[in-house]
Amino acid sequence: MGSGLILGIESSCDETAAAVVERGAWTRSSVVASQIAMHAPYGGVVPELASREHLRNIVPITRAALTGAGCGLDDLEAVAVTNGPGLAGALLVGITYAKALAFARGIPLIAVNHLEGHIHAVLLEDRQRRLGGTSLAGSEEMGLPMPTLALVVSGGHTHLFLARPPVSGAAEFGAWQYSLIGRTLDDAAGEAFDKVAKLLGLGYPGGPWIDHLAQFGNPKAVPFGFAQIKTKAHLEGKAPRTKGARSAPIADLDRHFLFSFSGIKTAVLRYVELHGLRESCEVRRRALMAMSESGRHPTWLDAQGLCDQQTLDLIASFQHAVVGDLLRKAFAAAEAVGAASVLVTGGVAANRELRVRFTAEAAERGLPVAFPTLALSTDNAAMIAAAAWPRFLAGEFAGWDLEANPRLALA
Repeated sequence: MGSGLILGIESSCDETAAAVVERGAWTRSSVVASQIAMHAPYGGVVPELASREHLRNIVPITRAALTGAGCGLDDLEAVAVTNGPGLAGALLVGITYAKALAFARGIPLIAVNHLEGHIHAVLLEDRQRRLGGTSLAGSEEMGLPMPTLALVVSGGHTHLFLARPPVSGAAEFGAWQYSLIGRTLDDAAGEAFDKVAKLLGLGYPGGPWIDHLAQFGNPKAVPFGFAQIKTKAHLEGKAPRTKGARSAPIADLDRHFLFSFSGIKTAVLRYVELHGLRESCEVRRRALMAMSESGRHPTWLDAQGLCDQQTLDLIASFQHAVVGDLLRKAFAAAEAVGAASVLVTGGVAANRELRVRFTAEAAERGLPVAFPTLALSTDNAAMIAAAAWPRFLAGEFAGWDLEANPRLALA
C-alpha cells in the first residue's frame, strides 16, 4: 500500500494554498497565504494583483506544506489542483505549477472542482473527527448520513447540491455524484455581505465585520424581505445572457430553490439614502482607512464605536434576512429531495448567526447538519486534496493539456 499522500494546490481567487492530506481523511499540513491586506483598499479582489501574488507565493507555500507534513516530493502519490471555477489568471498559476510537479515526479495529476472541494472540506472534518486524530491505515464508511444536501455559500458562490457517495457505498472509493438543486441568479450571499459592508464604510472582506457588528443591533428593526422568484416567459428558449446562467443552467431547477441577493443589497442602499446615513458611512470609511494607513489594523471594536444604533440595527436586520433566506430554501430543498442530512460550507459558513440558526432548525427537524471548521470554511488546499482522493482511487487523472476553466460547473 502506498503512502496515500496527496499534495493539494488551490489558487482560484485570492488565497495561495497548499496542503498534504493522507487518504482524503487526515490533514498532515495546510498552509494558506492570504491577500486580504492587498485587496482591502479596493474593497474587493483585483484579478491582476491576485495573479501576481500567487506567482510570488506558490513555491514557498508548497515547500512549507511539505515541511509541515514531514515529507518530500518523493513521498507523494499525486498532485491535485483546482481547475475552476475562479479567476482565470489565478487558476493558471496553480495549474501550471501542479503540472510541473506531477510531470517532474512522474505521478498523477488530479483536477478538482473548487465547489466540490468546499463540500469535501466538511467530509474531511467528519472523517478526522471519527478517526480521533489517528493516521489512516485504511478507509472507513461516511459518518454523515447520505445523501446530503450541500449548501455552498461564499463570496463567489451560492449553490445547493444533492451529494451522494459512490454507488458502492464506501465514501472513500470512486467519484462522488452531485445534482444541482438551486443557485443564485445574481450576487452570491458573500458578495452581498461584501458590497453592503463597503456601502456602510466597513472593511473588506465584509462578512466578518457584519457578523461581529450584527450582535449589537436589533435584527427585526428593518423588515427586509425576499420576493418570490418567477420564471421569465420572454426569455424562454433564448441563450443564457450571464456567465452564471451559462455555467449553471436554471431551466430545470425549481424556482423555490433559487436565490437572489441583488434586491436586498439595493434595499440597504435605499435605506441609507432615505435615512440620511450616507455621510456617516463616508466618515466611518475614512476613519477606518486612516487607521490602516497609519499602520494600525482597524478592529471590530473600532468599527462598533463608529456606528450609531440605527446603523447597527440595519446591519443586524440585513444579516438576519440573508441567513433566513438561506435557511428556508436549504431545508425546503433537503425535504424535497429526501436528503438524510444538511451540509453547509464556504466562507459564509463561518458566520455565527448562520451556524446557530441552522443548528437549531436541524435539531427541530431531526436532521443532522454539519459545518467545516473555521479554518476550512474559507479557501484552502486541504479540501482540494481530500476531494482528489476518491478520484485517485478511481483512476480519474487529468491530462497534461489541463486548462483553467473559470466557469467550470459541478454536476
